[in-house]
Order: sequence, then C-alpha cells, then structure tokens
Amino acid sequence: MLHAIVMAGGSGTRFWPASRAGLPKQLLPLAGEKSLLEDTVARLDGLVPPERTMIVTSARLLDAVRRQAPGVPEAGLVGEPCKRDTAPCIGLAALLVLRHDPDAMMAVMPSDHVIRPAAEFRRAIHEAAAMVAAAPGRLITFGVRPTYPAESFGYIQQGVPLAGGPTASQAHAVARFREKPPASVAAEYVAAGNYLWNAGIFVWRAATILAALDERQPECMAHLRRIAAAWDTPDREPVFAEEFAAIKGISIDYAVLEHATDVAVIEAPFGWDDLGGWSAVARQRGADEAGNTSVGRHLGIDSSGTIVHAADDHLVVTLGLTDILVVHTPDATLVATRAHEEAVRKVVAEIEKRGWKEYL
Repeated sequence: MLHAIVMAGGSGTRFWPASRAGLPKQLLPLAGEKSLLEDTVARLDGLVPPERTMIVTSARLLDAVRRQAPGVPEAGLVGEPCKRDTAPCIGLAALLVLRHDPDAMMAVMPSDHVIRPAAEFRRAIHEAAAMVAAAPGRLITFGVRPTYPAESFGYIQQGVPLAGGPTASQAHAVARFREKPPASVAAEYVAAGNYLWNAGIFVWRAATILAALDERQPECMAHLRRIAAAWDTPDREPVFAEEFAAIKGISIDYAVLEHATDVAVIEAPFGWDDLGGWSAVARQRGADEAGNTSVGRHLGIDSSGTIVHAADDHLVVTLGLTDILVVHTPDATLVATRAHEEAVRKVVAEIEKRGWKEYL
C-alpha cells in the first residue's frame, strides 16, 4: 500500500519575521487562504487515506500541526525532539510504517511547496508507484524543468530514458546529482537542457530505502531502530529524545541518493514552487497594476514592485517606494529592498547571536 510521508519540520528563516520557531513557513498562509501544510494534506485526498498519512515535524510544533491537520490520526503525527535533516526523518518514518505494512511504499514530500494542479500531482505519484511496483529496488525522485539559472536549488542530471516510464513525463535514469551551483554553472545546466531542479519529492518501497540506509548510514540506523523498538512502550519519549539527539544530521540526498545505482527522475508534470522567499509570495498571489503584492492592508502611493505582508488589521502605507519589502508583525517589522531578501537569513542569525530569542 502507498503511504504519504509529509516532512514538516523546517524553520523557514527566509520568511522572518512572519515565520518563527513556533509558527514557521509551512504553517503560514503564504500562497493563499490556507497554510502550506493544509494545502499539502488536502492534496493527498484521493491519493492515500488519512490513516496512511504521516506528518513528521518538530515536537514543539505538534499542537499547531494537530490543529491544521485534524483529519490525520494521532498515530500519524511524529514530533522529532531535535532537527536532524531528512535522512533520519525518512528512515524513522519507514521503520514506523513497516510495523503494520511490510510491503509499504512511501511517497515522501515537503510540506512547504506550492503544487498545482493537485490532480496532476496525484497522477504523477500513482505513475511513480507503478514504476516502483515493476522495479521494487528503484528509488524515484521528481525534478522540475528549470525556468532560470537558480543558485538556490540542487540539480539532477537526466541520464538515459527508462522504458515503461510515465506517458506524460518520460522517466530517466539519474546521471548525477549536483549541489547548489554558482550562477554561471547554473546557466550552463539550463542551457544543456538535461538538468532538472531537485524537488525533494520521492517514491520508493520502505524496505528499499531502509536497506540503503543500513548500508550507507549504519550508525544512524542503529539509533533509529532503538527508537522504533520502544515506540509502543512507556519508554518511547525518553528513548526517542536520547537516541535521536545522538544521530548526526544528514540529508537523504547525501546519505543515499548520490550513491545509489538505481535512481530514476521523473520530470514533474505539475506546477511547482518551493516558496523560497518573499518574491515567491508575489509569484503566487499576483500583483496590482503597479506591481505591488499585498497580504493584509496596504496603501501604496507612487509605489511599485513592493511586497507588503501585514499582520491583523495593521495598515502599511508605502509612499514613493520601489522594489521594497515590508513585513509587519505585532513585535517585529522588516523593511528591506527586494534585492536583499536572501539576506533575511543573516538577520535571523544576527538576532540569535545577540540573544534576542523573543524575536525568533
């Protein structure tokens, strides 16, 4: 059976001050009326039932996730005691689903991406699952056709086409994974025509990914197996906290995919945006005739290209401003040029350095 694993533990620092430790990016309605997590869970309707949905998040976010995903059973909510990247997250999820379904297949996805239309996403996942059923040892990832030479995404180089791949988007063997490149190299990838952005969406058998992790990350897996063994016992929480903290964090790409021999990439037939910064909000929400994007109350006079995100009923007025970002919250306000939006992470680091934890 197919199980959906939703990874919802990110911090979303590029969306500070709207995104905070207690209410990060994936729990915010950045692209529409619902939060990114709510949209992700809704996208699963018709793909997997709620009882085969698992949301892996931070322990501190469990209450907020419960409120936003009330249809997911309590057994499907996993709160990590600390952040350890995607490989431990996926490994633990695989161990937990295998307890009740030894033939489990996993569709693994982030909770903070915008994907439309949902029907195309579901169809693509079904096609990937059919490929895995035909080749049980295969690991499948999804890639997105690049529209510009992005420096903030990893890239996947397409290899030879695979027979029996999806009809709408031909599957290819993965020739190589490439890390986030400088602009000049990214431009070469786009010009080559056989590179895709790494979307971080995967389909595989739980047993297959566990075997790969056992081979490549035995120490990590030893900790995870001790956690899984204690899962249904009174010792679950203390064992989870101790063993998970002892794991060295590593991404699933580094841990497994870059070393595996049977990895396929499917070019996504759906629209995709990883919502990597405030300009992505403008892409998703659109702009007025002057190019201004507003979430909340904004009066723009002789202003163009501004992005304004205001909390509650607070009115933000921009006068004679161009390409400015304004994010207002009850206790912190960010004002920056849009050219500096990538530097918001530096702001968060500086606030942390100064010990102003109340703003994080």
